[in-house]
Amino acid sequence: MEDILDKLDKILEERKSSNSKDSYISALYKKGNNHICNKVIEEASELVEATKENENQIIHESADLLFHVLVLLASHDIKYARILEELENRFGTSGIEEKNNRK
Repeated sequence: MEDILDKLDKILEERKSSNSKDSYISALYKKGNNHICNKVIEEASELVEATKENENQIIHESADLLFHVLVLLASHDIKYARILEELENRFGTSGIEEKNNRK
């Protein structure tokens, strides 16, 4: 069974060549990196605010943020699997140690 992230990955790639009038994702791509980054910031802020609400709102805003992060990654031709690999590489390493090892 295909994972939802795999499905989104395919759609995000397909939308790069779609008409921006027909697709929200295509419209985001067309508006460019700054616009997509601003959407990520907006969604992150909404998630922080949702923590003052209820669980359903937190889930909803988390999904919005994750979606826009995936759009940002796709706009830079970065597959979400690369992020998962990075997390895998960090697993078992203290957050303090990982931060100190950054270049």
